[in-house]
Amino acid sequence: QVQLVESGGGLVQAGGSLRLSCAASGRTFSNHAMGWFRQAPGKERDFVAAIGWSGNTNYASSVKGRFTISRDNAKNTMSLQMNSLKPEDTAVYYCAASSRAISANYVSNQYDYWGQGTQVTVSS
Repeated sequence: QVQLVESGGGLVQAGGSLRLSCAASGRTFSNHAMGWFRQAPGKERDFVAAIGWSGNTNYASSVKGRFTISRDNAKNTMSLQMNSLKPEDTAVYYCAASSRAISANYVSNQYDYWGQGTQVTVSS
């Protein structure tokens, strides 16, 4: 059974940093895309960042320059370093992995596996 487990969420002041991690088990995703999405209260789930099998990356314009996505294929993990956090970054952050896409894909329906989410709250 495939599982994705996020960790690292929490409460931080504006301008601060957090690092989210996603640990995959049940299969390896080294040859496929992985990504982060987020959902704020009352809003749709939005793309944040993705990383392809080769390490190519893709970021939402709202986080580019502040967030950095990375992966460790040997450990079957993915991380999201979030710097200069803003109150509008407050959301539940979801880890996602694809069994089909190989490039850093921003479309949520290209991802087949999802974590349970971790809350990130940025206070002003």
